Amino acid sequence: MELKPGLSALVTGGGSGIGKALSIALGNKGIFVTVIDYSAENAMEVASLVEKECAKFHSGLKFPPAMFVRCDVANTGEISAAFDKHLATYGGLDICINCAGISNPIPFNQDTTDGTASWRRTIDVNLVAVIDCTRLAIQAIQAGQKPGVIINLGSASGLYPMYADPIYSGTKGGVVLFTRSLALYKRQGIRVNVLCPEFVETEMGRKIDPKFIDSIGGFLPMEMVVNGAFELIKDESRAGSCLWISKRRGLEYWPTPAEEAKYLVRSSRFKRGSSYTAPNLQVPQSYEKLIVHTLTHNFRNATKIVRTQLKLPIKPHHVLIKIIYAGVNASDVNYSSGRYFSNDKELASRLPLDCGFEGVGLIAAVGDSVSNLKIGSPVAIMTFGSYSEFTEVPAKHVLPVPRPDPEVVAMLTSGLTASIALEKSAHMESGKVVLVTAAAGGTGQFAVQLAKLAGNTVVATCGGEKKASLLKDLGVDRVIDYRSENMKAVLKKEFPKGVDIVYESVGGEMFDLCFNALAVYGRLVVIGMISQYQGEHGWQPSNYTGLCDKILSKSQTVSGFFLVQYSQLWQQHLDKLFHLFSSGKLKVSLDPKKFTGVKSVVDAVEYLHSGKSVGKVVVCIDPSFSQQVAKL
Repeated sequence: MELKPGLSALVTGGGSGIGKALSIALGNKGIFVTVIDYSAENAMEVASLVEKECAKFHSGLKFPPAMFVRCDVANTGEISAAFDKHLATYGGLDICINCAGISNPIPFNQDTTDGTASWRRTIDVNLVAVIDCTRLAIQAIQAGQKPGVIINLGSASGLYPMYADPIYSGTKGGVVLFTRSLALYKRQGIRVNVLCPEFVETEMGRKIDPKFIDSIGGFLPMEMVVNGAFELIKDESRAGSCLWISKRRGLEYWPTPAEEAKYLVRSSRFKRGSSYTAPNLQVPQSYEKLIVHTLTHNFRNATKIVRTQLKLPIKPHHVLIKIIYAGVNASDVNYSSGRYFSNDKELASRLPLDCGFEGVGLIAAVGDSVSNLKIGSPVAIMTFGSYSEFTEVPAKHVLPVPRPDPEVVAMLTSGLTASIALEKSAHMESGKVVLVTAAAGGTGQFAVQLAKLAGNTVVATCGGEKKASLLKDLGVDRVIDYRSENMKAVLKKEFPKGVDIVYESVGGEMFDLCFNALAVYGRLVVIGMISQYQGEHGWQPSNYTGLCDKILSKSQTVSGFFLVQYSQLWQQHLDKLFHLFSSGKLKVSLDPKKFTGVKSVVDAVEYLHSGKSVGKVVVCIDPSFSQQVAKL
């Protein structure tokens, strides 16, 4: 739903805290607001502020653009009358936000009363009243015969236990599951969603132990909560959705697709046709693949194409995958030089090696004992051997995906590195300054977007106008084109306190610049060092004199990240990335230069290392097959 002047909204608990902030924010959009609250003094002031904002959009109205209705939301008669007054004034209801809530005034373990004025009252206000207001809002929207949105205010305490107030936690948990269970109202044009923020500095929030607030990164900025509510209102795909907001992780939908898959059972009544139908698959007698036949960082000299006989039947617990798209990575040259096998003294005797780290395609055949994967299913792999027309892999290493598209290839090594590294190594929160190097590349493009989605200020480096333009389109706050600007001077002038997080993939002088710009408590995550992969002797170790002294003096952290050591998180984060992509919140940039067939892989690797690429470099292994997929 587009937030535009002339819509009407009803906000319970609108006299203070989050309800007040949302009422005023709606007024800023020219939306008429009914402020419902038990406290007349506070709510009348809010209604007056909303009226002033609405006056910027409307003139000559014969009704008030905002009004206050004093009401106890737990009193069915009073709240029904309040809804009736709103409908009589504005002729309908577009948005209802149920914010009214209280904490339990007496600790549950110390309460010797019957709960009438304590825990029973808390349940009535926080849960029963939300159910009642949701019921009334649904009826009002149905009567108007046009779409509407209902936002119920839950809490992070409804997602995980709040030991200090189990009644509050229990009511908010009830609000979460009640709201999520109303997803099917979307069929009637009514979307009901729940917002679950951690603590905001309100009257209720200030009652929480300050030490606990500090442990979760401090109070949430009210702006993040307002942005979260507006996202749930505007995103037409959101119905029965729960948006968790925290300083540690930013805005995140709960549960994740991976968690949801653990319990979700689709009966035959609700099955939908797959959005992807596989073309007819034919298994050949032989196929081409690229192999490493000699160890050198020069990828062209290290590799050659061979034709291999296809061995049938497929081994038990294995599947045969037809590769459609393969991803190109800077570290391909490290693999061809044997750098990743430095502890394997017999590596040379194991040549040749299949190469290529990632690809998407279709299952062409399955071995015995494979029951969860079917022929024709779209899948991704992150095992050696994607630079091949076909590859046989253990079924346990297969990652199911919705479609075998090139964008999914970009989400594999590049996207997963960004997503997992920012979470596990950078411990990314919101409200920080995040610096991403080589930001217009395969993994950098994901890092900048994920950092922005988490509520951070993002600084990105690149070389060239095309790359700078891409990064601006991705929402980067400050793009530093090192070909036209002095990066050191820019960081010193514009970020004098330093940057909080660095996502570094270049190495060499760039590492030094970033490390020297790191703030107190800053975290620098090394995910690569592409500037050192090429050269006469390939990747050579570097010395960083005084590194320990520097990180000690500013309580800084420098950590490495290697994706293969986080394989248990791949499917979860891949599901998250695809969801963000399919909902329009994440863009995937593919380099426009086309590489076709196994024969073009070497050219693609060299092109990536030329520094000319913008976005993810992908090889279409079978162009005729990809065209069939595209037509579908």
